Amino acid sequence: MEQWFAALTSFEKIYWIVAIVSSIVLLILLAMTFIGGDVDDLGGDVDTDIESDTGIDFQFLSFKNLMGFFTIFGWVGVSCLESGYSKATTIVISVVCGLLMMLAMASLFYYLSKLQSSGTLKLKNALNQIGEVYLTIGANRSTIGKVSISVQGTLRELDALTEEDKDLHQGDVVKVTEVTENGILIVQLLNK
Repeated sequence: MEQWFAALTSFEKIYWIVAIVSSIVLLILLAMTFIGGDVDDLGGDVDTDIESDTGIDFQFLSFKNLMGFFTIFGWVGVSCLESGYSKATTIVISVVCGLLMMLAMASLFYYLSKLQSSGTLKLKNALNQIGEVYLTIGANRSTIGKVSISVQGTLRELDALTEEDKDLHQGDVVKVTEVTENGILIVQLLNK
Protein backbone atom coordinates (compact mmCIF):
# COMPACT_ATOMS: atom_id res chain seq x y z
CA MET A 1 0.00 0.00 0.00
CA GLU A 2 2.83 2.40 0.89
CA GLN A 3 4.65 1.62 -2.35
CA TRP A 4 1.49 2.25 -4.38
CA PHE A 5 0.83 5.57 -2.64
CA ALA A 6 4.48 6.67 -2.90
CA ALA A 7 4.42 5.96 -6.65
CA LEU A 8 1.55 8.43 -7.19
CA THR A 9 2.18 12.00 -8.29
CA SER A 10 1.24 14.80 -5.86
CA PHE A 11 -1.77 15.62 -8.05
CA GLU A 12 -3.02 12.02 -7.84
CA LYS A 13 -2.35 11.89 -4.08
CA ILE A 14 -4.56 14.97 -3.52
CA TYR A 15 -7.45 13.37 -5.37
CA TRP A 16 -7.06 10.04 -3.55
CA ILE A 17 -6.89 11.71 -0.12
CA VAL A 18 -9.93 13.89 -0.84
CA ALA A 19 -11.89 10.89 -2.14
CA ILE A 20 -11.07 8.59 0.78
CA VAL A 21 -11.43 11.12 3.61
CA SER A 22 -14.66 12.62 2.29
CA SER A 23 -16.11 9.14 1.67
CA ILE A 24 -15.40 8.15 5.27
CA VAL A 25 -16.97 11.36 6.61
CA LEU A 26 -20.00 10.89 4.30
CA LEU A 27 -20.43 7.30 5.52
CA ILE A 28 -20.30 8.54 9.14
CA LEU A 29 -22.94 11.19 8.33
CA LEU A 30 -25.09 8.53 6.67
CA ALA A 31 -24.76 6.17 9.66
CA MET A 32 -25.59 8.97 12.10
CA THR A 33 -28.63 9.90 10.04
CA PHE A 34 -29.92 6.33 10.17
CA ILE A 35 -29.36 5.94 13.92
CA GLY A 36 -30.73 9.40 14.68
CA GLY A 37 -27.55 11.18 15.70
CA ASP A 38 -27.25 14.93 15.45
CA VAL A 39 -25.12 15.37 12.36
CA ASP A 40 -24.78 19.11 12.92
CA ASP A 41 -22.51 18.54 15.93
CA LEU A 42 -19.87 17.19 13.56
CA GLY A 43 -17.79 20.31 13.02
CA GLY A 44 -20.30 22.98 13.93
CA ASP A 45 -23.79 23.74 12.81
CA VAL A 46 -23.26 24.88 9.25
CA ASP A 47 -26.94 24.38 8.27
CA THR A 48 -28.50 26.77 10.80
CA ASP A 49 -30.71 29.61 9.69
CA ILE A 50 -29.46 33.13 10.27
CA GLU A 51 -31.97 35.03 12.42
CA SER A 52 -32.33 37.94 10.03
CA ASP A 53 -32.44 35.64 7.00
CA THR A 54 -35.86 35.69 5.40
CA GLY A 55 -34.69 34.03 2.21
CA ILE A 56 -35.55 30.67 0.73
CA ASP A 57 -35.06 27.33 2.46
CA PHE A 58 -32.91 26.04 -0.41
CA GLN A 59 -29.51 25.43 1.19
CA PHE A 60 -26.87 24.88 -1.47
CA LEU A 61 -23.97 25.34 0.92
CA SER A 62 -24.29 22.97 3.87
CA PHE A 63 -21.99 20.47 5.57
CA LYS A 64 -23.77 17.47 4.03
CA ASN A 65 -23.65 19.02 0.57
CA LEU A 66 -19.95 19.87 0.94
CA MET A 67 -19.20 16.27 1.85
CA GLY A 68 -21.19 15.13 -1.19
CA PHE A 69 -19.20 17.58 -3.35
CA PHE A 70 -15.81 16.42 -2.08
CA THR A 71 -16.74 12.74 -2.34
CA ILE A 72 -17.86 13.01 -5.97
CA PHE A 73 -15.05 15.48 -6.76
CA GLY A 74 -12.45 13.03 -5.43
CA TRP A 75 -13.75 9.86 -7.03
CA VAL A 76 -14.47 11.47 -10.41
CA GLY A 77 -10.98 12.98 -10.33
CA VAL A 78 -9.43 9.60 -9.56
CA SER A 79 -11.45 8.04 -12.40
CA CYS A 80 -10.39 10.76 -14.85
CA LEU A 81 -6.73 10.35 -13.92
CA GLU A 82 -6.98 6.56 -14.28
CA SER A 83 -8.56 7.09 -17.73
CA GLY A 84 -5.63 9.24 -18.81
CA TYR A 85 -7.26 12.68 -18.94
CA SER A 86 -5.10 15.77 -18.57
CA LYS A 87 -4.89 17.66 -15.28
CA ALA A 88 -6.99 20.59 -16.56
CA THR A 89 -9.70 18.28 -17.93
CA THR A 90 -9.70 16.28 -14.69
CA ILE A 91 -10.15 19.43 -12.59
CA VAL A 92 -12.98 20.76 -14.76
CA ILE A 93 -14.87 17.45 -14.90
CA SER A 94 -14.48 16.74 -11.16
CA VAL A 95 -15.58 20.27 -10.14
CA VAL A 96 -18.62 20.15 -12.44
CA CYS A 97 -19.63 16.69 -11.16
CA GLY A 98 -19.15 17.82 -7.55
CA LEU A 99 -21.31 20.91 -8.11
CA LEU A 100 -24.00 18.79 -9.78
CA MET A 101 -23.96 16.52 -6.73
CA MET A 102 -24.38 19.52 -4.42
CA LEU A 103 -27.26 20.78 -6.53
CA ALA A 104 -28.91 17.35 -6.50
CA MET A 105 -28.55 16.99 -2.71
CA ALA A 106 -29.77 20.54 -2.02
CA SER A 107 -32.78 19.99 -4.29
CA LEU A 108 -33.54 16.67 -2.62
CA PHE A 109 -33.50 18.15 0.89
CA TYR A 110 -35.49 21.19 -0.28
CA TYR A 111 -38.27 19.11 -1.83
CA LEU A 112 -38.29 16.64 1.08
CA SER A 113 -38.78 19.56 3.49
CA LYS A 114 -41.79 20.66 1.42
CA LEU A 115 -43.39 17.25 2.09
CA GLN A 116 -43.52 17.90 5.82
CA SER A 117 -46.86 18.65 7.41
CA SER A 118 -47.34 20.15 10.83
CA GLY A 119 -50.37 17.96 11.53
CA THR A 120 -52.05 20.84 13.32
CA LEU A 121 -55.80 21.06 12.77
CA LYS A 122 -56.76 24.50 11.46
CA LEU A 123 -60.47 24.87 12.05
CA LYS A 124 -60.65 27.78 9.60
CA ASN A 125 -60.27 25.12 6.90
CA ALA A 126 -63.72 23.81 7.91
CA LEU A 127 -65.44 26.98 6.62
CA ASN A 128 -67.97 26.25 3.84
CA GLN A 129 -67.48 22.49 4.23
CA ILE A 130 -70.45 20.15 4.07
CA GLY A 131 -70.95 17.67 6.90
CA GLU A 132 -73.51 15.56 8.70
CA VAL A 133 -74.95 15.97 12.19
CA TYR A 134 -73.55 13.25 14.45
CA LEU A 135 -75.09 14.32 17.79
CA THR A 136 -78.16 16.55 18.01
CA ILE A 137 -77.47 20.28 17.89
CA GLY A 138 -79.88 22.48 19.88
CA ALA A 139 -81.79 25.28 18.13
CA ASN A 140 -80.65 28.90 18.54
CA ARG A 141 -77.28 27.89 20.01
CA SER A 142 -78.98 26.26 23.02
CA THR A 143 -76.87 23.05 23.19
CA ILE A 144 -73.64 21.94 21.59
CA GLY A 145 -73.84 18.94 19.32
CA LYS A 146 -71.36 17.29 16.99
CA VAL A 147 -70.94 17.16 13.24
CA SER A 148 -68.99 14.66 11.19
CA ILE A 149 -67.01 16.66 8.65
CA SER A 150 -63.90 16.34 6.51
CA VAL A 151 -61.25 18.89 7.45
CA GLN A 152 -57.78 18.85 5.88
CA GLY A 153 -58.52 15.51 4.26
CA THR A 154 -59.51 13.73 7.50
CA LEU A 155 -63.03 12.91 8.68
CA ARG A 156 -63.54 14.37 12.16
CA GLU A 157 -66.32 14.78 14.74
CA LEU A 158 -66.29 18.41 15.89
CA ASP A 159 -68.41 20.47 18.30
CA ALA A 160 -71.10 22.54 16.60
CA LEU A 161 -73.86 25.06 17.27
CA THR A 162 -76.61 26.35 15.01
CA GLU A 163 -78.71 29.49 14.68
CA GLU A 164 -81.60 27.51 13.14
CA ASP A 165 -85.03 27.75 14.81
CA LYS A 166 -85.25 23.98 15.21
CA ASP A 167 -82.92 21.28 16.52
CA LEU A 168 -80.67 19.57 14.00
CA HIS A 169 -80.78 15.78 14.36
CA GLN A 170 -78.46 12.93 13.43
CA GLY A 171 -78.23 12.55 9.66
CA ASP A 172 -79.09 16.17 8.78
CA VAL A 173 -76.75 17.62 6.16
CA VAL A 174 -75.19 20.93 7.24
CA LYS A 175 -72.76 23.56 5.97
CA VAL A 176 -70.22 25.34 8.19
CA THR A 177 -70.81 29.10 8.09
CA GLU A 178 -68.51 30.26 10.89
CA VAL A 179 -65.87 29.07 13.34
CA THR A 180 -65.86 30.67 16.80
CA GLU A 181 -62.66 31.71 18.55
CA ASN A 182 -62.95 28.76 20.96
CA GLY A 183 -63.17 26.29 18.07
CA ILE A 184 -66.90 25.57 17.82
CA LEU A 185 -68.40 25.34 14.34
CA ILE A 186 -71.54 27.31 13.52
CA VAL A 187 -73.59 25.32 11.00
CA GLN A 188 -76.79 25.77 9.03
CA LEU A 189 -79.13 23.16 7.61
CA LEU A 190 -78.43 22.52 3.93
CA ASN A 191 -81.76 20.81 3.04
CA LYS A 192 -84.05 23.82 3.51
